Amino acid sequence: MIIGPAHIPTNIIFAPLSGCSDLAFRLIARERGAKFCFFEMVDAHSLLGPHQRRFDILKTTPQDAPIGAQLVGETPELMRDAAQVLLDYAPAMLLDINSACPVRKVVKKGAGAGLLQQPETLYRMIGMLAKTLAVPVTIKLRIGFNSVNLAALSDMAKRCEGSGAAALFVHGRTREQAYSGSVDYAAIRVVKEAVTIPVIGSGNVFSPNLAKKMLDETGCDGLLVARGAFGNPWIFQEIEHYLATGEMLPEIPAITRKEALKQHLAYVEEFRQGQPKGKLGFMRKVALWYLKGFPNAAKARGQINEISTYAALLEFIDAHL
Repeated sequence: MIIGPAHIPTNIIFAPLSGCSDLAFRLIARERGAKFCFFEMVDAHSLLGPHQRRFDILKTTPQDAPIGAQLVGETPELMRDAAQVLLDYAPAMLLDINSACPVRKVVKKGAGAGLLQQPETLYRMIGMLAKTLAVPVTIKLRIGFNSVNLAALSDMAKRCEGSGAAALFVHGRTREQAYSGSVDYAAIRVVKEAVTIPVIGSGNVFSPNLAKKMLDETGCDGLLVARGAFGNPWIFQEIEHYLATGEMLPEIPAITRKEALKQHLAYVEEFRQGQPKGKLGFMRKVALWYLKGFPNAAKARGQINEISTYAALLEFIDAHL
């Protein structure tokens, strides 16, 4: 897929997931078929502050490529300055503006999905970044704030393209829906038909079947995989195989999933050295992602949440999964 001057080696993309898609997760996914990933969503304010750990979220390795970055912020000037800092530090092939995050504290500042209520600010932001940065600028949109107005959505898509956006990532829900309810494929199709730049669909891509449904019903050029990768880093190769052949790959054996979980945790331990705060809680969260399909998963969830060391977590996995 071509986005501006950037050649993306796939149209199945690992989404920027705040608090989830860290270097450990990206490497686990890449080793199992992901070909293009995003850093976690980055708060523009954090990059411009004095905190010495502000670049931790951009930690990467040569194996973690190619990669994109997504920024969230409320003013064009803030986003421009933060984007320049980010691109000086990290090898991102494109810079995405988040106008989709539904979290209340983000929206209240006028960032994330709050930009949907201030479209002129969004268009100025796109224009400023597109003129300033050496990489393509893309936009992550939702299909509306409280409700869907297809004419307004079509106009917004056209204005984003006219302002300099090189591609649109479209989540098929409103901000009010957040991550619940059904995905509106027809609304994503309206965006696709309104513009000439690539449109990448997002929302409920949990399986190869749902991936194909997204492509078929929207006509979009690609897919963002987000929560569908939780505990299933093989989903990228599963989708690509199904789209190419119409056949489902065999189910991943329990022992293979168990080893992937242990490798995922080992990466977390390696890459979060010097970050003891919250590390074990994050490890427990990762372990919970992989429980689906294991016997006694409900009981295991409660037990995992009581574990207090990395070693004890590994012992539990070996003994019970």
